[in-house]
Amino acid sequence: MSLKSTPKRIPVTAPVETRDALGRPLHDLRISLLDQCNFRCPYCMPEAEFHADYEFLRKQQRLTYDEILRVARVAAGLGVSKIRLTGGEPLLDRNLADLVVGLASLPGVDDLALTTNGMLLAPLAEKLAEAGLHRVTISLDSLDEDVFSVMSGGRGDLQRVLAGLDAAERAGLSPIKINVVVERGMNDHTVMDLLDYFRGSGHIVRLIEYMDVGNRNGWRMEQVVPSRELLQQVGRRWPVRRIDQNYPGEVARRYEYIDGQGEIGFISSVTEPFCGGCSRARLSADGVLYTCLFASHGTDLREAIRNGADEKELTDILSRIWLQRADRYSELRSPELAEAHMQRKVEMYRIGG
Repeated sequence: MSLKSTPKRIPVTAPVETRDALGRPLHDLRISLLDQCNFRCPYCMPEAEFHADYEFLRKQQRLTYDEILRVARVAAGLGVSKIRLTGGEPLLDRNLADLVVGLASLPGVDDLALTTNGMLLAPLAEKLAEAGLHRVTISLDSLDEDVFSVMSGGRGDLQRVLAGLDAAERAGLSPIKINVVVERGMNDHTVMDLLDYFRGSGHIVRLIEYMDVGNRNGWRMEQVVPSRELLQQVGRRWPVRRIDQNYPGEVARRYEYIDGQGEIGFISSVTEPFCGGCSRARLSADGVLYTCLFASHGTDLREAIRNGADEKELTDILSRIWLQRADRYSELRSPELAEAHMQRKVEMYRIGG
């Protein structure tokens, strides 16, 4: 598939909405392209474990573009309208624009986004926009050079990330969202400066509570800065007001500055869980479908595909997975008894955030 042969959209019948055991629809599919990353963020891929000799997935273990498109096409037929490409770091895939062309042409998909740390974005932004990507989210935990260095595992270049953000804006990959994982004692003291920097830019900063994703980060409740605490800090400096959701199931609570300088969001998975509106499925790079960010297991689609499953069979598999889904980990998590919820979970670098 090449950028010069963009498939034309063809009219199709409306997808059949699929709802899980708790009545939640399947609207979002997050696709992890590879499990590798050029950062070593301590809360996701600490250098001590993901060292030079660490064995990541080999190419033949990862889904091919055609296999990804097969799953995405079936998911769109079941109601998925939003697709997000994640990693690891998805921009390490040098041919990513070719996949974007295919995904952008899928009937029913009206929101195609990408989450990246931004380091490799500047030279690729325009090409991705031309391929059909709609927008990007950039993970950026601090604008303090020293803090940023620590939180990227010494691998990040802050100026290159900001250059990538600027390139994405010029390419029209907007609205650009900036995800900030706030960890007490690490970067919480730099949040207000980051907000000040992006006020009036048109970019949307989203402050994310430090979560117990995976098993690598030694998560403790005292590391969490509750969103309500951050909201109070923001409100004391810049008055804000609550605004409506963009769509049902949106995870961020949205606020706007009263002085008209833009929007911020708060993602509060720990202190104010939003499982009841979750409409996301996650596909790992090796073809395992997970129905929760905190899942302990998933369903292997790669085996079915490589054993010759046709579209009807894949539709039956995905439908069954979603119809049986009853995940609500964050609602069941007890912050006071966090140790009781440290069961083995899929790592974030395998399925994106």
